Amino acid sequence: MNESGIVELLPSVNASLNALATVLLALGYWKIKHGRVRGHLNAMLASFAVSVVFLACYLTYHYLAGSRKFAGPPGTGWIYFPILISHVVLAAAVPFLAVWTIYLAWRRRFIAHRQLARWTFPIWMYVSVTGVLVYVMLYWIWPGGGG
Repeated sequence: MNESGIVELLPSVNASLNALATVLLALGYWKIKHGRVRGHLNAMLASFAVSVVFLACYLTYHYLAGSRKFAGPPGTGWIYFPILISHVVLAAAVPFLAVWTIYLAWRRRFIAHRQLARWTFPIWMYVSVTGVLVYVMLYWIWPGGGG
């Protein structure tokens, strides 16, 4: 497979990584709510690792291919653009929130970790879910935006 073939696969890879991060985040949340601290730790660190791989793939795709234009019919932008804008704004915060939340746990500052996680988790979850949703809208519902 040549470079352009790999680049064409990256949006699907990115959506898959976002979906996997979503599942791992939900699993980590479930684990901590059921007192399974080790499972929580493993799921959250796995979600972080998947998100780091996602970010590398995402940046690679946009460096090589640019961005894809929204190709929805007139009148559908009111659905797509608020989701995209909120996704992008919150996605910029996730790496900082996630790293700081992990750092607090690593330093065994569990009260501060829990307080920050109350913000980090829903933002990270929203970003993961809306990342998949943006992909679905661009490549499945309204394809044809080009690169």
